[in-house]
Amino acid sequence: MNEGRVPSPGPSFARAEPLRLRGAGGEVGARVRLGMAKPSIMEDGWWLTTLWAEDDHGVIEARAVAPSAGPPPAAPLAVMGPILSGALMGLLEEEHGRQLIRLRMPPADDETQPWRRPLMLLVAVRWDPIRSSTMRMNELAGELMRAFRQAIDVANAPGRIG
Repeated sequence: MNEGRVPSPGPSFARAEPLRLRGAGGEVGARVRLGMAKPSIMEDGWWLTTLWAEDDHGVIEARAVAPSAGPPPAAPLAVMGPILSGALMGLLEEEHGRQLIRLRMPPADDETQPWRRPLMLLVAVRWDPIRSSTMRMNELAGELMRAFRQAIDVANAPGRIG
């Protein structure tokens, strides 16, 4: 059952978030947990961390959060990335009108099937200086987890079309 799956990265730095996915036809699906590695904070203010979704067998495949109609033709990051960054609007620093957020996922074994990869996001963010000076680290981490959850909820919506 665990063949080819990435093992759990371990305990979550931010409180692990339980999430119930939607199954085929919109019924209740699998229960997963969302986690986050402890951020590394660089001298220039960038946070580097990893977000993931796992069950008892390890990190789930991104396909598990695709809509019941099937995964969109776009890669999972093309679907979830704009939702995640939109959910962080006003919290992130901007440069030349662009939010300072970078997202990456592990490569798929076969890039013609982009949803067949671990549901892990490698994240780099730079928080708005006012926000980062008035919010505690765990509050900022909670905002990142909330945005990740929202991105998964939208990607997993039954009627989502890529």
